[in-house]
Amino acid sequence: MSSKIYVGNLPYSVTDASLKSNFAEFGGVSSAKVMMDRDTGRSKGFGFVEMASAEVAQAAISALHGMSVDGRSIVVTLARPREAKADSNGYSAGGYTAAKRSDVGYGTGGFGGGRY
Repeated sequence: MSSKIYVGNLPYSVTDASLKSNFAEFGGVSSAKVMMDRDTGRSKGFGFVEMASAEVAQAAISALHGMSVDGRSIVVTLARPREAKADSNGYSAGGYTAAKRSDVGYGTGGFGGGRY
């Protein structure tokens, strides 16, 4: 069992230090990180806490899930492993070449696609 915890629906006022102190009462906290938007520098409203052991993590999840923090009911669960991210723009790493095209009879393209 993992000891990494996902904490969601956090108020924007929560910092790394306050997140760590909330979880420290259940046992040793290895790390606590509130995810920040890189453009605005503002909290994204969720973070991750890594506890010293799986038993301590489970105790913290049981106690804190649904707790109200600044009027928001926080979500506390075990963190899932990050999923492999597919290329979102639809292009392959190999690029686009004329050899892949069935409508081109010769050449490697150029202006006009090598059709004429």
